[in-house]
Formats: sequence, structure tokens, C-alpha cells
Amino acid sequence: MTYTTLISTAELVPYLADPAWAIIDCRFSLADPERGRRNYEQAHITGAVYAHLDEDLAGPIIPGVTGRHPLPAIDFAAEKFSTWGIDDRVQVVVYDDAGGAYAARLWWMLHWLGHDAVAVLDGGWPKWKNEERETRAGMAIRSSRRFVPHPRSELLCTTADIENLRPASGSKLFDSRTTERYRGENETIDPVAGHIPGAISVPYPDNLNPDGTLRSQEEVRLRFATLLRDTPADQTIFYCGSGVSAAQNILALKHVGLGDARLYVGSWSEWIANPQHPIEK
Repeated sequence: MTYTTLISTAELVPYLADPAWAIIDCRFSLADPERGRRNYEQAHITGAVYAHLDEDLAGPIIPGVTGRHPLPAIDFAAEKFSTWGIDDRVQVVVYDDAGGAYAARLWWMLHWLGHDAVAVLDGGWPKWKNEERETRAGMAIRSSRRFVPHPRSELLCTTADIENLRPASGSKLFDSRTTERYRGENETIDPVAGHIPGAISVPYPDNLNPDGTLRSQEEVRLRFATLLRDTPADQTIFYCGSGVSAAQNILALKHVGLGDARLYVGSWSEWIANPQHPIEK
């Protein structure tokens, strides 16, 4: 069986020692970028390698041009995935301790580069730890394989695409940040508060149960079906602060069978890099 969106802790257990399964720890903190790596070295799911958001899942920041987490070059990503032992025969499982907010970035990147066999661990590290499942300390290393990228450009949205959006186009733009940040009331990360004009607020944490697992398929499907109405998923665009947590909304949308939405990777931090771009509060 291939897992393409979510996998449960119980489903993962039998494959911890399977070389055809790659487990990747994506824990990260914007406030302390080294916290995730420290926590990983203290304890992680047995066999998991570590992916650092800034170093492994993002490219160089160009001040005044890019957002806080631009995509890395495709060749760089392919080399990184190869180092982690991923090829077209490998099932990948990614996890974090933030409801999928960081793990979904890697899930989306693999999906974008043509690798469908990748799933986010439902409930992530907190659920795994609470269930007292097998862990290890230190650093894990996997035997390398050859990852061959097959980019899906239709999943990616650029700033130029956002600039050219017109209400009559039928497309919808969704803001995945908290309601307070969307409203411009409590911006703690970026230098400008507010949202892209016309965007609809869809906070990604609202997809989750209190324990960090995804809410039932019925609840999530109803949430997004109400938001999308007659708009196909491929005409919907999600963004957040820097193109990371928005991928969790895209994951949830795909998990309930509504299709593949697009990700504006530059997101709010790239939009406001140009002072001429309009904003709303």
C-alpha cells in the first residue's frame, strides 16, 4: 500500500527497519532555528533522518525579492533527497511536533517534484512519544539512492501569478495564517501586517484536533467544500507567511479527496517585499 497524504503511528511501526521506507524528522522553531535539530539529537523516531527547514527545505533569501523560505533549486533538492535515501521505490514518512506545519513543506516539495509516495505522520512526534513507541538518540544516516525530479509546475504559484489574479477568473486565494495575523492585528514575524487583497482566511490549525491529529474526514471535507463551493482545487491558491504552513492546508484538502491546490511559495513575506503591492487589514 502506498501512503500519499497521512499515515497513522500504528501503520508506521512495522516499517521502522525497512530500507524501502524513509522517515524524516522536520521539527523546527521559527523563534529558535536550532531547537528542532537539538530535539532530534536527543530523541527521534528510530531510523529517522533530520531535515532542517532553513538549510534543507529552502533556498537563499534575496532581500527585497524573495520571502523568508524560498524554494531551493531543483538540483539541490534532488541531491538532498538522494542523500536521504529516496528514489521512486521508497515510501517517505515525514513528521514534526507542530501539527504538520513544517512536515507538510517537505510533503509538498516531494509531491511537487513527482514523488507521490510521501505521507505526514498523523499526530506527529507528540503522538508517537505519548504512545511510548520506539525512539533513538543521536544522528541517523541512510544509504543514498538516486532521486530523479519530475517537476509539476502546475502546483506552484508565483508572485506574478498573484499580481495577475482577477476576481472574474474564478480562482480563490486563501490565507493559512492565524486570524489575528490575517487581520493585521498581531503580526509578530513579518515587518508589515495585513493580508493580500481578496484573500480568504483559512487558518491551518483549524484542521486539527486538540491532540494534533487531523480532524475527521467528514469535518475537513465539509470545511473545504464550503470554502471552495464550485471552485476546483486546481484554481485555488494557498499562502501563509513564507510558504511553509500553507502546505498543511493543501495536504488536508488532498487527504479528503478534493484535489490538488496550488501553493504560493513566496507568500506574505515575498508579497510585502515589494512596497508597491497593495495590502488589506
